[in-house]
Amino acid sequence: MAKAQKKEVSAATYDVIISPVVTEKSTIANSLGKYVFKIAVDADKTQVKNAVEGIFGVEVTKVNVLNYDGKARGFRGRIGRRNHYKKAVVTLKQGQSIDLSSGIKA
Repeated sequence: MAKAQKKEVSAATYDVIISPVVTEKSTIANSLGKYVFKIAVDADKTQVKNAVEGIFGVEVTKVNVLNYDGKARGFRGRIGRRNHYKKAVVTLKQGQSIDLSSGIKA
């Protein structure tokens, strides 16, 4: 039986996932096989699933997406606005994991 070859990942795939979210809550979720990523605002669940599977070489079973609206904040008498952003909680197949400390290898 031949080795499973890693699929070729396009440059557009790397634009879907912006960064991993490393917080206390997301670190606890990592032990349950769930990983949190900040993603592009125009990305949908299937794009996130394909990106995680392509970049990290794992099998994704579920993707949950959260939209965050930017808050209005004042600074030195001027009203500004934080950017809108989107997060994805990705659940992996039982027994698989991602090493977020090593970074993404292109």
